[in-house]
Amino acid sequence: MRGVNLEVAEGEIFGFLGPNGAGKTTTLRMLATLIEPDGGEATIAGADLRKDPAEVRRRIGYVPQGGSTWDESTAREELVLHARMYGIGKADAQRRAARALDAFQLTEYADRKCKTYSGGQRRRVEIALGIIHEPKIVFLDEPTTGLDPQSRAHMWDEIRRLRSDGMTVFITTHYLDEADALCDRIAIMDNGEVVAEGTPAELKREISGDVVLVGLDLAATPQAAKALDGELYVNKLETVDEGGLRLYVDEGATAIPQVLRRLDHAGLELRSIELHRPSLDDVFLTKTGRSLRES
Repeated sequence: MRGVNLEVAEGEIFGFLGPNGAGKTTTLRMLATLIEPDGGEATIAGADLRKDPAEVRRRIGYVPQGGSTWDESTAREELVLHARMYGIGKADAQRRAARALDAFQLTEYADRKCKTYSGGQRRRVEIALGIIHEPKIVFLDEPTTGLDPQSRAHMWDEIRRLRSDGMTVFITTHYLDEADALCDRIAIMDNGEVVAEGTPAELKREISGDVVLVGLDLAATPQAAKALDGELYVNKLETVDEGGLRLYVDEGATAIPQVLRRLDHAGLELRSIELHRPSLDDVFLTKTGRSLRES
């Protein structure tokens, strides 16, 4: 890690966005007291990470990417056990387990063994385990990896519900759409360093104008780049690995006819041309020099 400096507000969904290997999980594990940091300081839910890690553990929930349920136990058994491990009395643990099963729509499956659950059902159990002791903040490491689209959408609803119940949610993700739709604020991470931070809208506004994607054969791309480089309506020009160009322009509707004329004048055959507003992938590209999708 190199100078990771974050401030997460109470009651928000904060996201770490970045490719696999960027350092998201390592940072999360440090904040969850699972890895001792080499330096720096952090206050989590009012507790000092380095001076009082035991208190931090009491105030947080943590749900790892790899899962935490046992095949041969039931969801109800798991939830009661986790509550008891936090010092909660048996009767209260059973009440909390019942509430969590209802909140995560798991009551129907509560007494079946976890090995019989679908991926989405099992992930919901894991998140219920992470909040059974009612922490102030819950850390979710890649909460929707491996889930089908319907299960992902349901998980998003569950995460939003945690926020509406007053919990602070800190997630890591490499999904652009997830960070954009779910997070109140995000930090974009690459090679152990935070390269951008803000709301999705703020980060996208930093890239002014429109983006024009020009599809070309790979062999024609260098010639097209030469033909368009230096044109006044092109603020920035980048090649795309699979062939083509990404152009940053002030007004896409004005730029597209000029691009078409310039390429036609150069005798280059166009495969496609698209206009869209800047995305989080464009933000990542601007900050790191490569696409998150390609990473």
